[in-house]
This record gives sequence, C-alpha cells and structure tokens, in this order.
Amino acid sequence: MVFGEPAVVLAIDRRAYSYVEPRKDKRVYINSVELGVSGFFEKERFQAEKGSPKRAEKELLPVKLAVQKILDQAKSDTGVSVEIRSDIPVAAGLGSSAAVAAATAKATGCLLGVKLSPEDIFNVAYQAERVVHGTPSGIDPTIATYGGVLRYSRADGFMRLDVKGEIPLVVGNTGLMRNTGDLVAKVRRAKEKYPSIVNPLIKAGGEIVAQAVETLRHGDVDRLGELMNLNHALLYAVGVSNELLERLICAARQAGALGAKLTGAGGGGCMIALAENRRLKKVAQAIQEAGGASFVAKKSDEGVRIES
Repeated sequence: MVFGEPAVVLAIDRRAYSYVEPRKDKRVYINSVELGVSGFFEKERFQAEKGSPKRAEKELLPVKLAVQKILDQAKSDTGVSVEIRSDIPVAAGLGSSAAVAAATAKATGCLLGVKLSPEDIFNVAYQAERVVHGTPSGIDPTIATYGGVLRYSRADGFMRLDVKGEIPLVVGNTGLMRNTGDLVAKVRRAKEKYPSIVNPLIKAGGEIVAQAVETLRHGDVDRLGELMNLNHALLYAVGVSNELLERLICAARQAGALGAKLTGAGGGGCMIALAENRRLKKVAQAIQEAGGASFVAKKSDEGVRIES
C-alpha cells in the first residue's frame, strides 16, 4: 500500500535473464520463453512469430522499448535478437516485468558498448513499466536495478538499508493472474468514497514501514513478523486480498511463520511468509497443501548484473 507513503522492498535470489545478440537486419526480434510469445519489431510494424499477435505485441512491447532506449543512446539502428528467460513468476507481484526490462537494458548496453549508470538502467526500466502499468510506483524498477533492501518513496526516492542478517522467506503463489491498475483503482475509489476511514489506514501503513526500517536495522525478525501481520490486516481492510491469499497466509502462520502478508498489488499473485530457518520447509509445505505453489527465497544484495 503506497499512495504517497513509503515502502520497504527487498530483492530475492530469483532472476530474469536477457540474452542479446546482434542481427544483420534492422529488426528487434524478441522471444519470451516462459510467456510462449515471440516476434519482431521493424520500425512501427510488429510481426508475431509465436502466440496470438495481439498478446505477443502487448507482452513484448516493454522489452522492445528498453532495447530502443539503448539503441537511441548509442545512436545505432542495428538489429538485435533478444531471448528472455526468467525464474520469476509472471504477474504475481514479484516485479518480473521490471526485472526483464532492467536485464534487457543492461545486456543491450553491454552489446553496444554503451556505459550505463544504475540511474540510466532504472530510467529505462521505469519507462518500460509505464507501458505495463500506466503509472507505476517505481518500486519494482528500483529494486531490480539496485538489489538489497531499500526504503522507497516516490517523493524521496530510495535509501539503502544496511541489513546484515538473513531474512528467511517463503513465497507462496496463488497462480491467480491480476491487473495491478485495476487494484490500484479499487483502492483509489475506496479512498474517495470513505476518505475518513481509508486515509488513516494508508497512514498507518506508512508508520508500519517506519518501524520496519528500524526493526530491520536491529535484526529483530520476531518484531518484523508482527509488523508484516499488521500490514496485511490493513491491505485486507482496503480490499486487495482474496480468499486464496487468505488461505495461504493463514496456512503459513499456522505452520509457524513469524509473519505473512500479500505482496505486490494483491488480488492474487503472491504472498510472502517470514520464518525461522528450521521452519521454512514446513511453511512451504503448508502453503502447497493450502493450494499454492511455494519456494524458499533469500535476500539478494546485488541488483542487475552481467553474467558470463
């Protein structure tokens, strides 16, 4: 829940990979393995190769935009082929589209010999996110670019938090696709209809973030779990949870999680549970038995990078 309030965001050890090669023609060819769509852009024309033309263009356009931004910066009109592979569940509240855009910008810059600062990569990823979400908060491009644990607000940008200890998490995926824009609009309508009720809830979310920042600095995972539970209660109150998310969250807590909450826009997608290392497998199994897919995740201190 953002709406002007800060958020704490953490990078996990799941990555999106973008493999970029030069072409002899001037086309931008993109193949997204996990999405099962591919095609090429040639000037303003798009030709689908795999998947329905409408869906393929919609899914691949943000990647093309990321490539084009780097081509423009290099003052080049060369063609490139891009293959996207990802370990990150799609449309699940884990920032997959921002991770793909950041990876593509970094890889294209490396191919063309363009020196890109982290801010350059963030800007490209943010512009790509605008194609996907309309008015993104900027959280996902920030964490995809910089990694680690950050306090983020649209007004102040990001502040890196020095978190030395582990933050052992289990991610549970409902498998339900959802539209971020629709869920943001739902909260906005609730704010307009019940401002005296919803605005204090959003303000309380900001206070939870302030306390979570201090809790992370001191490594108090028990308190962090309590704050996660409080935060989820607020998200439920503004209407962005659903029955399956609640089922997975309750199962995680009953299995010994210190705290559990939905992540991303809600309405489906994923939830996260904080647990002691000795209980991670039990929490992951409980989420699966409740109807979700799950995996154990660790904090990743590194953002976008080139791998050999």
